[in-house]
Amino acid sequence: MKATRFLAAMVLATAIGATQANAQCSGNAGSCNTTNTASVTVGALVKLVMSSATTTLTNPTADDVDAGNVISDNGPTFTVKANRSWTLKIKSQNPTNWTYSGGNSGVKPISDLAWSSASNGTFAAITGSDATVTSGAGASNGAPAAVFFKTSWLNDFSSASNAPGTYSLPIVFTLTAP
Repeated sequence: MKATRFLAAMVLATAIGATQANAQCSGNAGSCNTTNTASVTVGALVKLVMSSATTTLTNPTADDVDAGNVISDNGPTFTVKANRSWTLKIKSQNPTNWTYSGGNSGVKPISDLAWSSASNGTFAAITGSDATVTSGAGASNGAPAAVFFKTSWLNDFSSASNAPGTYSLPIVFTLTAP
């Protein structure tokens, strides 16, 4: 029994001594060097700065509705920073219709709002699924991006999409560095 305790004490003392030896240094020339390796992992980093959290669209006039006009508006601008390739996407948070506030049963489909990354570019109806606004093939220290909107108005004064009230549409912009 004493031999077993003695052997266990020897193993423990050796383990403690080895651990302490890793952090100690001795030398006969008046100096001693030890090495410590510092390490850090940098993941995919992204930063998206948006010019404004809201965009006020132009109110339609009676002439706009009568003609079934499409009204253009500037949307937000962005600054994209990323340490690798990146993609900026857009989608509506609402799946089918704008959020309506008022007492006239207004219903406006989200597809009545179209977007583009250029004021004179090709516009696409916004949907509830991600669509690419722009992307970068490498790291960026501040790539600019912009979104432009066009709102469609039916030439029908009795349409629920032209009912008096306030229509709002939450739009989600997502920056990823896959």
